[in-house]
Amino acid sequence: MKRKKIYAIYIVNTLLSLLYLSPLIWMIVSAFKPENRIFADMAKGLTAFIPAQPTFENFKEVFFRSDMLHYIGNSIFYVTILVGLSLVVNSMFGYALAKFEFKGKDLLLTLVLALLVLPIESIMLSLFFIVNKLHWMDSYLALIIPFIAKCFDIYLFRQFFLDVPDELIEAAKIDGASPFRTFARVVVPISKPVFATVFILDFVAYWSDFMWPLLIITDSTKRTVQIGLQTFFTEPPSATAQSWPPSPSPQCR
Repeated sequence: MKRKKIYAIYIVNTLLSLLYLSPLIWMIVSAFKPENRIFADMAKGLTAFIPAQPTFENFKEVFFRSDMLHYIGNSIFYVTILVGLSLVVNSMFGYALAKFEFKGKDLLLTLVLALLVLPIESIMLSLFFIVNKLHWMDSYLALIIPFIAKCFDIYLFRQFFLDVPDELIEAAKIDGASPFRTFARVVVPISKPVFATVFILDFVAYWSDFMWPLLIITDSTKRTVQIGLQTFFTEPPSATAQSWPPSPSPQCR
């Protein structure tokens, strides 16, 4: 009886997961359909999830009509640098709040918690004026510098480092290791789960960011992938992109 109950739970969970994933599955399947079949198949029930005439023409059109590869490269470049710097700065800040005793520590922690509930939209206008004053418009500095320190990451690192045994840190100190060496050689190797979590959350968040790059970046050569996707539907093909569909060569006419 207990085994049947477990099987029933697995079946229900599987059906619910398919239900929640169905919009994503539909988008993936639709990407391989001709444009005139995407919405036409929706009236046929489950047929909408089966590409009857799979094609790569939609993907070809995206890369022929725009500099999408360039936009993807821009996003990878700035997001990788931003996440890397964020991991270093926020982990060290969180470690200091968790393991060091210094004047103003409680005040700093209170400030981090207070800023944690402050939405970015509430300071975006002020941040825009600051970036403009610094002449960082249309530069990667404006995409990277303001977001290196992140309160959520600091708090997450602090909570994880609180569970790191003090004995390990004391042993490293007795062996003559400096605080930075202790952090790099002792604490970081046993903190891979929190580093992986922060990396995934930040990479997805910054990769998907649309509003801030839209305000800062006007140079088409520095567009991120999200802006590139938006302009794909609103702007004519770029000068560097090939026309779609490709015009036949004179020899083929």
